[in-house]
Amino acid sequence: MRSTVMEIDVDAFKHNMNEIQKFVGNKTIIPVIKANAYGTYINTKLDLIKDYEIVAVAMASEAMYLREIGYKGEILILNQPDVNDIENILKQNVSIGISDFNFLNELINNKKEAKVHLELETGMGRTGIEKETLETFCFKIKENPFIKVQGVYTHFAVADVDKEFTELQIKKFNEGLEIIKKYFSDIKYIHHSASNGILNFENSQTNAVRPGIIMYGYEPYEGAYNKLNLKPIAKLKSRINFVKTLKKGESVSYGRIFIAEKDTRVATVPIGYADGIRRCMTGGEVFVNGKKAKIIGKVCMDSFMIDVSDIDNIKVGDEVFIWDNENITLDEVASKCDTINYEILSCISNRVPRIFKGGIDV
Repeated sequence: MRSTVMEIDVDAFKHNMNEIQKFVGNKTIIPVIKANAYGTYINTKLDLIKDYEIVAVAMASEAMYLREIGYKGEILILNQPDVNDIENILKQNVSIGISDFNFLNELINNKKEAKVHLELETGMGRTGIEKETLETFCFKIKENPFIKVQGVYTHFAVADVDKEFTELQIKKFNEGLEIIKKYFSDIKYIHHSASNGILNFENSQTNAVRPGIIMYGYEPYEGAYNKLNLKPIAKLKSRINFVKTLKKGESVSYGRIFIAEKDTRVATVPIGYADGIRRCMTGGEVFVNGKKAKIIGKVCMDSFMIDVSDIDNIKVGDEVFIWDNENITLDEVASKCDTINYEILSCISNRVPRIFKGGIDV
């Protein structure tokens, strides 16, 4: 076991899920557990997901993994997969998000029952069935006995910042839904809201939601904590493995971008960019022994160095928090790297063990 770990608070996760359910009322929650549950590895713990009737992933391999560990509920692949994945998907009774005629033809040619969610293009500009071709798409499915329409969905582009555009997307979604209902009257899941949409928009036509980052306790936009009582579930920490004193004029790390202007106490922390610590975190801060310490020199593949000159009694083995959700937050780390909390959290690599509160490890 490495001294570098991501600690996952299971109780906080359960709290967040309860808060989301209270917020959305009787709508079905479709937990989005793609990308190893945004890097938290909640998806590996069957006890935490088995009671949800449906979960969402991004790709076929993620769905296959859930079947391997024993998840028996519905699984939706949000991103239309490669045609080469169709056979395995159908064998494992997995639902597929679809929007492409060629992919639909491949499904039909398999002549096996396939459950699909129709993805509508409403303004995301990425994937989705255009309104002009929706009737044809529906007719093609209707005349085939093997394709079962289980759901309808779309993706919002700016549900955090643009009310007018999102309301236009909702209008387009509802118009598309009317067309689809002419062909299919028993749609089980109707959904368009991920975390931003859940907090900011309501639509009586939907009966399900797709929470992502809010399940893990983080804000999808600044101010979201004012709407929902969330608890961050992940802490990233390591331990000092070397301490030395740089003499004035000496440098540390590659490129010699840090040269000591005075004698400087330096500690090495064994986590680097291969673990997901971005090189742009140079100049950022970590939390150790009750104080913040600056990252100096370039972040290395397996380690980075911090200036601990102002921290007393530093020694090998002292705990270092990259973020602890209190003294240093995930959002502060993301801001230093000019990105979003989603990216920092989901890009912590599988070299970092996930430790679930209670002693369970991954």
